[in-house]
Amino acid sequence: MCRLSVPPTVALLAFLACAPFAMAQDAPKAEEKKAAEEKPAEKAEEKPAEKAPEKPAELPTKLVVKHLENPSGVAVHPGTGHVFITSRQGVFRWPPKMMSKIYLEVDGFPTDEYGKGPKYNIGPLGVTLWGTDRLIVPDGSKPDGEEIVRIYKIADDLPAKPRKADETEFVLGPIKGNPEINYKGEGNYYAAAVWNDTIYVTANGDDTKGWIVTSKIADGKPGELTPAIATKEATQVDAPVAITVTPDGSSLVVGQMGEVSVPGDSLLTFYDKEGKLTKNFKSKLNDITGLAYSPKTGKLYATDFAWAEEIKANGGLFELVIEGEEVTPKKILSLDRPTALAFDKDGTLYITVFGTGVDTGDKPTGGLLKVEPGL
Repeated sequence: MCRLSVPPTVALLAFLACAPFAMAQDAPKAEEKKAAEEKPAEKAEEKPAEKAPEKPAELPTKLVVKHLENPSGVAVHPGTGHVFITSRQGVFRWPPKMMSKIYLEVDGFPTDEYGKGPKYNIGPLGVTLWGTDRLIVPDGSKPDGEEIVRIYKIADDLPAKPRKADETEFVLGPIKGNPEINYKGEGNYYAAAVWNDTIYVTANGDDTKGWIVTSKIADGKPGELTPAIATKEATQVDAPVAITVTPDGSSLVVGQMGEVSVPGDSLLTFYDKEGKLTKNFKSKLNDITGLAYSPKTGKLYATDFAWAEEIKANGGLFELVIEGEEVTPKKILSLDRPTALAFDKDGTLYITVFGTGVDTGDKPTGGLLKVEPGL
């Protein structure tokens, strides 16, 4: 167990019968008793045994990092297996083999506030590996129109000390408002995916458009950050947040979170390489914040934040089962405000959560969960 502090510290997380009731019955009268004895005994009707409801297999789950403040992004390095986490405090690196230590990779981010009923302090929101030596960090720590996507050069070795937020290799954005082409200043860059030599980033600044913004990669360098897919216009639902790519590389997969005050309005959507909406499913979830495919089974999983207080207990990890034109969410774990998820190459799943259910006094209650392979 890793207890997060700055500097980090080591911590371990210790992790009817009923009696039959016989009702007294009156003794039968003599003639009734005789008649009963002469009557052939009737065979008791055999009822089929009731089938117990099917329960999902319980997978070993462990809180491996705690005291994170509003963590919202997670990515796993394909070579080293190091886990990168974004939270209000900055970007962290956790080497699973060491277990007891977490390293601050980048700090010095500003802080902004996000949401409505409730609101949360946020910093960098997402984290994605670009190859094996670059981190893409979509940001939410500034006002709309000033937000940027930061890209850092990283090494396989653990950092000796954290770098500052502005010590980037590349900066994408900002996208300021432009009335001539009818869009507002962009912000709250949440998650990113690299697909077809392009960086795709979900954004929540301009609610009228619901942009996914893109940066074309040429000669190993990212180009200008520009609005590309207006998801709100395509789906009539707000807030593209979660993003991934299908295992065969044919489609971009996006989770429209929807209004945080409206239960059950999240969508699961698919886009082709031209940015055209090809599939649009009602997910029956409340607020999709993360999407990831299992590298072992190809199954699609989502995290549901369940933002509104009255539905918070509905949040968790779900398998999204697509059959024809329907999506059925199958609950795997109940979680307290999960925000992102990522598999490693062996099928271990990592999930960031705002709350862990652990009483930490005045310390942050967010954490990183580890789910053993099996999904």
